[in-house]
Parts: sequence; structure tokens; C-alpha cells
Amino acid sequence: MSGVAHHWPLFGLRVRTPRLEIRLPSDDDLPGLIDEIEAGIHDPAMMPFTKEWTDIPSPLREREALQWWWRQRAEWSPRKWSFTGAVFVEGRPVGVQDVAAENFATLRTVETASWIGMRHQGRGIGKEMRAAILHLGFAGLGAVEAHSGAWHDNPSSLGVSESLGYERNGETLALRRGRPSRQLRLRLTREAWESRRRDDIELEGLDPCRELFGAD
Repeated sequence: MSGVAHHWPLFGLRVRTPRLEIRLPSDDDLPGLIDEIEAGIHDPAMMPFTKEWTDIPSPLREREALQWWWRQRAEWSPRKWSFTGAVFVEGRPVGVQDVAAENFATLRTVETASWIGMRHQGRGIGKEMRAAILHLGFAGLGAVEAHSGAWHDNPSSLGVSESLGYERNGETLALRRGRPSRQLRLRLTREAWESRRRDDIELEGLDPCRELFGAD
């Protein structure tokens, strides 16, 4: 390991499946992710996110996206972290798959969130990248539960969760574009994940990072 990765080993962490790779984006990778944001992530008539960041007009939307990636690096601590993994297919960034936690050393619980460019949707990449990041959480870090959520009218996200073994875990009302809407919560236990565990997902460079995740 050389350069800044010697001091920040998270840059050396890789999660690989036969179809894709997830890793923290370098500054050189960010323009490719910005291109995906500009090309579109979802139908403008529908809002899949709890924070309506895709409604922000350009170029402020792209600037705030860059600030968000940089902020995750700057504010990382073992007590509270967000691994904002860029998803690469055939060497090209196509979206982002996050896994985050607070007090992971004690709770052993993670939360996932993601987006993928519209031009790459409908090919099973969303399920593949969620399976990959869950492997990092459960097999790599020793999580006991993973949580996620989606609006009630987002069948794609809900379908991915349910196909991977998540179960409904309640719901809440929240504002979406100024109107109340139902947000469904989902939980994946370690036992449910183990029953579907894959043997073709690889982790590289995790050991130097365990302390940063609160998982040493």
C-alpha cells in the first residue's frame, strides 16, 4: 500500500462479485459519478429518496454531491461512519452503494442505501451491489442486522430487499416533496442472510480497515 492509502486504508478496500466492484471513489472517479447524476437516476415524476437532493437544480446539485462525498471522508470515525462505495461495472462507475453505522462496535448493525444511473437499471445490478455490500457488513465486519427502507410505491427497491431476505419492520409517515407519504422499514437478520449467503463475493484490503469500522 502506498501514497495516501497507507494512512487511509479505506482507499484500498475492495468488494468484488463476478459482475462488479465496489470501492471508495477517488477524486478522479467523481466526474464519472457526476455524469450519471446528470444523465438521470430516476423518473422526475417520482422521488425515491428521503432527502430530495435530485430536485436541486444544476449545477448546485452536482456541487453538493461532491461536498457530500468529501464530507463522508472528513467526518469518518469508528463511532459513526458511512462507506460511500462507488459501483464499477467493466471499469465504469454506474452508481453508489452505501453502508453506514453508528456505534457499530456495540450494536453491530448497519444501514444500506444506494442509487444507480437510469441507463444501467433493469439489468440486476441493484440486487448485485446490495448483495455485495451486505457481504462486507455480515461476512467482513460481523454485523448481526442490516436495515433499509423505501417509500411504499418503490417496488424496485422493495423487491431487491425482499429477494435478499429482508422482512418488513414497520412503517412511518414522512414528508416527500411537501406531502405525507408512507416509508416502509426493512430488516435483515444474520440468520436470514446466512441462508442466502453467496460464495462468489470477495473482500480485499479489509484487515487494515477494521479499527476504522469499529470492528477490530
